[in-house]
Amino acid sequence: MSGEESLYQALSAYSESDFYPCHMPGHKRSPLSGEMADFYRIDITEISGFDNLHQAEGVLWEAQKRANRLYGTDETFFLVNGSTCGVLAAVMAAAKPGDEILLARNCHKSVYHAAILQGLQVRYYRPEMIQAYDIFDGIRPKEIARLLDQFPCCRAVVITSPTYEGIISDVAEIAAVVHERGKILIVDEAHGAHLGICGAETEKDKGLDIESKRGADERRADLIIHSLHKTLPSMTQTALLHVNGDRVDRVKLHKYLSMFQSSSPSYVLMASMDSCVRFLEKYGRERFASMGQHYKAFCKKTENLNHIRIGKMTELSENCALADWDIGKIVISVKGTNITGKELSDILREQYHLELEMAAQTYALSMMTLMDEEKGWQRLADALVEIDGRIEKKQTQSVEKNAVFCEMKLSMSEAFHSPREEIPVKNASGRVSADFVMPYPPGIPLVVPGEQINEEAVREIENYLDTGLYVQGVSSEGRIGVVVEIP
Repeated sequence: MSGEESLYQALSAYSESDFYPCHMPGHKRSPLSGEMADFYRIDITEISGFDNLHQAEGVLWEAQKRANRLYGTDETFFLVNGSTCGVLAAVMAAAKPGDEILLARNCHKSVYHAAILQGLQVRYYRPEMIQAYDIFDGIRPKEIARLLDQFPCCRAVVITSPTYEGIISDVAEIAAVVHERGKILIVDEAHGAHLGICGAETEKDKGLDIESKRGADERRADLIIHSLHKTLPSMTQTALLHVNGDRVDRVKLHKYLSMFQSSSPSYVLMASMDSCVRFLEKYGRERFASMGQHYKAFCKKTENLNHIRIGKMTELSENCALADWDIGKIVISVKGTNITGKELSDILREQYHLELEMAAQTYALSMMTLMDEEKGWQRLADALVEIDGRIEKKQTQSVEKNAVFCEMKLSMSEAFHSPREEIPVKNASGRVSADFVMPYPPGIPLVVPGEQINEEAVREIENYLDTGLYVQGVSSEGRIGVVVEIP
């Protein structure tokens, strides 16, 4: 395989050779192997000439180096088990069993899973809510500094930036306060693989106002996790893990990656990652420039909506902690109207055949990327204009929405392994949760194992269910797992 040849091209060429596979996979690349046969032709195992992801020295090493050059980090790893695999490996490489760790409470469930597996003692940063849109705000660097001074035994800090709704924190300043105290900063940037690449200067020159969308890789976080598939042209389950500096034990990181990655990594997925990187190298600037223009046209068409509000986060009060926001995350607020975010999502699906990313009680979220053409942006804008003309304001008293946080009574690991029972949600107040309870998407726990469920959490769970949202951790009979009380 030449340096100019992509992994996909090498796999395709091999599939057309006369080599016969006396090895797995069992489909043997046969055209007779069912309706998926066309996809099997490049699906191989670790054979001569195609390297081994767990000790990459050849074509996979070259492909990872190509991704590394694109992002400008010290080292980059392909992840075939999704960003979840990278989160698990990152957290467990940064903190030994029993260590303390500081987590932003709006982290994805995979971060909590790592804490359970490693038996970590968790301290929390509790983000505020942006009241205008009922979404989590960014992370305040000064508060991270205060908490690290209060809990100096914390080995690492884990934050999410951008959030599911596109809120970007000041990672540079957070990294500074974390590193001043000799700690490791892990940034779950799963939703921001597109940030800060493909020439910010070009975008600035064209006046697209997206030059400030910098990623955590440029801000020198120690470990950064990217889901390529979320915002870039790559197959589902493809992700990257980046490492910077010498604070992380890379030998240990390699070991954890070997544990959490499949021992039979998919060459189809790895070819998709390499293809994505090459696509960005060749077309990234052009596609991001087009995205900026499509976004501006979308904003122009929706600027006179009377009831629906399109989130423009940088127009918010100076009291907010966010440093920026991702224009690809279109927060569509129906707060104060006579429909819910779930109802809006249903209307867009059923009447306009527009499938949104997620729906909440007061907003819905559309994810747009550099691969969306003008017609996609305009279909969404036209639909919102029509719907806006049919809905009404709802005359209700304005109620400030605050994040629901429960008090920790047991460590997550203790609660997870304790005897449990199932009880109705309505009876759960005062009991210690044995499970995660979370609306999905986005997979941010409302309650984690070990927390004492309070009345506010019960009301919030019931509100989610009444709205028709899917809540993991609540059975179809409306029951929840709690720790058995010891007499």
